Amino acid sequence: MAEQILYDTEDHKVVLFEELTPASAVEANQYLIIHKGEGILLDPGGHKVFAKLKSDISKYLPPQQIKYIFLSHQDPDIVAGINGWLLTTNAEALIPKLWYRFLPHFGLESRYEERVIPIDDKGTRVNLNGCELLVLPAHFMHSPGNFQLYDPCSKILFSGDLGASLNQPYTIVENFEEHVKYMEGFHRRYMASNKVLRFWANMVRQLDIEIIAPQHGAIFKGKDMVNKFIEWVENLECGVDLMTQEMYSIP
Repeated sequence: MAEQILYDTEDHKVVLFEELTPASAVEANQYLIIHKGEGILLDPGGHKVFAKLKSDISKYLPPQQIKYIFLSHQDPDIVAGINGWLLTTNAEALIPKLWYRFLPHFGLESRYEERVIPIDDKGTRVNLNGCELLVLPAHFMHSPGNFQLYDPCSKILFSGDLGASLNQPYTIVENFEEHVKYMEGFHRRYMASNKVLRFWANMVRQLDIEIIAPQHGAIFKGKDMVNKFIEWVENLECGVDLMTQEMYSIP
């Protein structure tokens, strides 16, 4: 299945696009939020995804009605295709301020730079035609300049690399304990430390979340599954927690 509707009302729709990534690349999800005829595209991916994703989006929204493109951090599976999106839409691109000057290295043309909006470390709010989206700080999970996006209209938290799973044979997590094996290795290596995970858990518990939707792998649906994930993250040792002197030895 290439796409799935996660939320659908008369005014508001959220669509997940998956299985667009070439087989040799890390699988990645793309998301489109539409509110009253305006859209925001999340982490749109690289060049090889661009044409198919643009075609699939057209089933739900004319690309010219994409108002924003949200880039959670600097990885190529998020930003490498940005030139094409700015060329074919009138959208503004939102990216962490820390990575703003790295975009030209992905081929961003200078004439589009004025449509790239840097996000300060504290995050921001984005008005999508009356639905106020929250851009939440998620630094060091895994990027030092990193954001997540919370949609209060659908109660979905788009969590970027946090919650990522690899090679799981399903789109929706049904058994959390069984799903951990698809997440654990990635999180222990890519997340910076338990300290930032605890800060994150304290922050997101203040939100009303029905779905956590990562940029890679399966999504967590329902408050019980969401709470299980938050609790797992809160207690996970990872990154520098696991480093030892032996790992820093001259080969």
